[in-house]
Amino acid sequence: MPLIELLKTHGKLVLVGAPEKPLELQVFPLLMGRKIVGGSCIGEMKETQEMLDFAAKHNITADIEVISADYVNTAMQRLEKGDVKYRFVIDVAKTLQQG
Repeated sequence: MPLIELLKTHGKLVLVGAPEKPLELQVFPLLMGRKIVGGSCIGEMKETQEMLDFAAKHNITADIEVISADYVNTAMQRLEKGDVKYRFVIDVAKTLQQG
């Protein structure tokens, strides 16, 4: 995994959610760098806030497609077809204002 090589000494890689394929980890880079690989089904609030702070500090953004709640069924159909380029984000506030 090239991600392991990007970690500093004593660095941690935390996987949130399950990968599509089993991971293949090289042991030597983990041992030599005293690196840690961990996992969680969901991130904790503190970890999530740290990730958001890091992203804001480094101007890391996500490409998204904002949709309204009435588009969710179509979005699900698009997911099944593999016709999705960006992550869907449901604009709940705007949807509630329309109703």
